[in-house]
Amino acid sequence: MEEAILYAKKYLEDLLSFFGLNTDVYATSEDDMIELSVPSTHLNGFLIGQRGDTMRSLQFIVSNALKNQGYEYTRVNVDIADYKKQRAHQVAEQAADWIKQVRDSGKELALDPMNAADRRTVHKAADEAGLITVSVGEGRDRHVVLKPAQNKSSETDAETEE
Repeated sequence: MEEAILYAKKYLEDLLSFFGLNTDVYATSEDDMIELSVPSTHLNGFLIGQRGDTMRSLQFIVSNALKNQGYEYTRVNVDIADYKKQRAHQVAEQAADWIKQVRDSGKELALDPMNAADRRTVHKAADEAGLITVSVGEGRDRHVVLKPAQNKSSETDAETEE
């Protein structure tokens, strides 16, 4: 694992140098995932991209580089200027509003499409609040549907009958 972490760190630093950014990347591992953190720089907006797309692309490239080199550990998380941490916090706050809306109305709520990390944050917040969540759709149209907890027993019964 240590060798994979060093390779991923060096690979990302080399990628960033192509953009004229010579910086140290902080690398750790947690739960079989390599965490790469790039400190805040003048290129934050460029490296993060629209809604984090460029950052996820960098993550994909580093992960594929590890696979191509035959490393066993290839799950990679790249965070630039703590964007993902801040984004998860923002989504969790918004999810609290959605959860309250579902509880107050008693009706399910289909959210706008979001990326996998944001969906995971919503699923976690809703689960902790006792709501049911389902991801629906494919690709960029994939979104979360929040359902009130009272439907939980009837849905479980319906799944059992099938």
